[in-house]
Amino acid sequence: MLRTLRNKGRALASATATLALAGCLAFALAGCSSSDGADGSDAPATPAVEQKVDADAEAAADAAGTITFTDDLGRTVELPAQIDKICPSGFTAQQVLLTMAPDKMVGLAQELTDDQLKIFGEKFADYPVFGAVLGATDSLNREAVAAAAPQVIIDTGEAKEGAEEDLNALQEQLGIPVVFIEAKLSDYGAAYARLGELLGMEDRGNELSAYCDDAYKTVETAMAGIPEDQRVRMAYLLGDNGLNAIAKTSFQGAVMDMVADNVVVVDDVSGKGNGNEVSLEQIALWNPDLIIFQTGSIYDTVGDDPAWAGIAAIDNDNYYQVPNDPWCWMNNPPAVNQLMGLQWLPRLLYPDAFDDSIEDVTRAYYSTIYHYALTDEELNDLIKDAVRK
Repeated sequence: MLRTLRNKGRALASATATLALAGCLAFALAGCSSSDGADGSDAPATPAVEQKVDADAEAAADAAGTITFTDDLGRTVELPAQIDKICPSGFTAQQVLLTMAPDKMVGLAQELTDDQLKIFGEKFADYPVFGAVLGATDSLNREAVAAAAPQVIIDTGEAKEGAEEDLNALQEQLGIPVVFIEAKLSDYGAAYARLGELLGMEDRGNELSAYCDDAYKTVETAMAGIPEDQRVRMAYLLGDNGLNAIAKTSFQGAVMDMVADNVVVVDDVSGKGNGNEVSLEQIALWNPDLIIFQTGSIYDTVGDDPAWAGIAAIDNDNYYQVPNDPWCWMNNPPAVNQLMGLQWLPRLLYPDAFDDSIEDVTRAYYSTIYHYALTDEELNDLIKDAVRK
């Protein structure tokens, strides 16, 4: 639809010249054919023709400069036809846009780490940091955003209740168009296709869309052959003491819920990145057969901690650490980094169900999504705690 509107804009722009030419011809013909009327006066047709041509030309020029885009909340937003300056609304949008259109970004929601700069480029160390809006805490520096003059602010992720009103308010406050693109594990392909349309980057959008669709379908097909009652009982733990857990059915736990039996079942599921607080006694009752720990948790010490003895995953040395470069493969934020987790975790749990290895998919992911070629040393360091011992 968006491309059609752009084509219409070009057609209308072309029509402007045609109309102008028609106006000149009309003026000339009127002058050549004018004759005295019954009262001897000239025919008055020329000014009306000129006014119509001017109005049509102005309308065509306006149409060529803007497009109408309907975002994934159903909001209709008027945008420039050519978009070269974009701003992320927050952390998830930043990650998606860095993989899609880094050269169009005018700033960041969050400063990049040294490891992230290595992948995306040192130039981002000098970019302004705007903060985030529409998240748990609104830290967006609106004055800095206005000074950077983006043509559009892009929000991605989960379509939350009240998001439409929030986006409309932000748009009105800043006078800058704001659009929402839904990005979820089951259909990152659609998100990239939509961004390709929005930004006039169909080739890159289609490349990423095809990759995401293929990766998801490969895992979906493999999991179709593994009955629910044969899936690995596991838990994903994080926090300084390992006593935060990503619960079943949470937005943060989408990868786990697709490929495993997540034993963390709680009444009040948290959608936050730090999950639900749980007790060691509760973890012992769940007694997962496999545990993955987020980087920064207790992976390095849990095996020697007597308090964790008796939990099957620890006793059997069946616990791993989730890679965290450039972002956590499982969540934090729950964006396209989850697609790497979706390819890693089932190959860890069911290696015989796949024709390729964790090493294979990791290289392909970093090359396609980040345009970054991992060296053998970088790859080994990245996954050293994330593969079978």
